[in-house]
Amino acid sequence: MNAGPGRPSSGGGRGRRRRGRRPRNQRQGQGPHRQNQDGIYTAPMDHSYRAALAGNNNGQKGGRPRPGFAPHFAPVEPEPLPTSSENGNSRIFAFIEDLFFLAKIQETARKLNVKVEFVKNDKDLLERMQQNGEEKPSLIIFDLNNANAKPLSLIPKLKSKLKKGTSIIGFLSHVQGDLKQRAHEVGCDMVLPRSAFSQNLPQLLRRHGAAEDAGPAVQ
Repeated sequence: MNAGPGRPSSGGGRGRRRRGRRPRNQRQGQGPHRQNQDGIYTAPMDHSYRAALAGNNNGQKGGRPRPGFAPHFAPVEPEPLPTSSENGNSRIFAFIEDLFFLAKIQETARKLNVKVEFVKNDKDLLERMQQNGEEKPSLIIFDLNNANAKPLSLIPKLKSKLKKGTSIIGFLSHVQGDLKQRAHEVGCDMVLPRSAFSQNLPQLLRRHGAAEDAGPAVQ
């Protein structure tokens, strides 16, 4: 019997609802594949595989590595120098007032058996250098944001006095492009962002910390 105008028959209504609904196993993700909104079918992850991924990397949480990303390895620490007398000459001087970097340099130098002296101004540096006799510093480190040291004024004076026998390295924030350019112009051999300076600090101290490792100035 006709159900009347504007009212679909019971058979037709059920047919349209069935066509609009997905099978039960696909709705709950129980079938071999499930479909996302873009119509792409993906297989559900097996629970044993999920557990294996969670337990990789020596017990650390993880998963499959992202495509295009290599595994991260910590830089290898250089071997410490032979223990020397505390009364030996200092080959490395640093104009550092930032407590974080001061402590970092001290700790790294201690591990490598390297002597680093911290100075505040040019007068202080010249007095320490006179105690070394004829031996010139191998490395001078500047925090280019240390206003008390006046690095842009002091660096050209030191380069004129010490020539190429001493490397001068400065570090700053990675966003200070203008300061980096000016430091190069006044004679700073190398200017590094803070992060790169921290990463390369052991190699720098190891290279310049002993007479036999002293080489030409960094270019």
